[in-house]
Amino acid sequence: MMRQAGRYLPEYRAVREKAGDFLTLCYTPDYTVEVTLQPIRRFGFDAAILFSDILVVPHALGVPLTFEAGEGPRLRPVTNGDELAGLREGLDASKIDRVFEAVTRIRAELPEETALLGFCGAPWTIATYMIAGRGTPDQAPARLASLRDPAFFGALIDRIVEASIGYLVGQFRAGADAVQIFDSWAGVLDPEAFRRWSIAPIARIVAGVRAQVPGARIIAFPKGATLSGLTELVAATGVNGVGLDWTAERRATRYALGAKCALQGNLDPLTLIAGGAALDAAVDSIVEDFRGASHIFNLGHGIRPETPISHVERMIARVRGS
Repeated sequence: MMRQAGRYLPEYRAVREKAGDFLTLCYTPDYTVEVTLQPIRRFGFDAAILFSDILVVPHALGVPLTFEAGEGPRLRPVTNGDELAGLREGLDASKIDRVFEAVTRIRAELPEETALLGFCGAPWTIATYMIAGRGTPDQAPARLASLRDPAFFGALIDRIVEASIGYLVGQFRAGADAVQIFDSWAGVLDPEAFRRWSIAPIARIVAGVRAQVPGARIIAFPKGATLSGLTELVAATGVNGVGLDWTAERRATRYALGAKCALQGNLDPLTLIAGGAALDAAVDSIVEDFRGASHIFNLGHGIRPETPISHVERMIARVRGS
């Protein structure tokens, strides 16, 4: 379940308070292992998802990063070639090796039948945060940068691609069974920009990872992508699966892609909050639309902090009973 270790769990909030700040939580293996395993203990999910954040990659490249309560991440913006040149060429091992240590320890503590999923952010999404220094409603700063100075923007994407390859390879070597590439802001791109700034960089990451980890299993989640965009992405990248947000038309997607890759999703996180008959109906519809296909039941985006735990339990029971 997307963001299955998080603020909706009281045991997570207790560890978060003990850690003191979010980055300490991400870079302290004892904390990372604990919060990753918490939802497995409580719900028995089929897979554990490494607890981390997509922005550890720019942080490990030398971008100052903080998380402000109630406001989200804050980074020192990277807006031109000189600022890009001031970053590290490779990832800071003093930070990233702690993540790899956590992966190894999590894998050792998980039951053999429970998969461990790692992840990274897609280059387009990471670039949007690096240029604006924060999330913005439509990521206009990054879109403008890609139009005004495509040479700089391309160099930024290149740096993120190379860093992401190393980061994912490290997760696989530490014990991850599969990884997911999150392009959370793919939906703001027009078709041409989607091909250039989302599909092409993801394809390079997949190829780069598989050159070092043959057969690596990789899922892409381009939130907001159209069916034609998803189809192009699968053909160009060769990913093993694609995540679908809650707006995806399930039957059309199954018809177009069901024989080519696994499909993941796509319950609306608000439906999980609503619970009751609405939740039951949505779960039944998703299960039926994907019945017989290679499908991973999941949310269509991250679980929200106000989600009642009883609703999660109800969803799991209904999926497993279907």
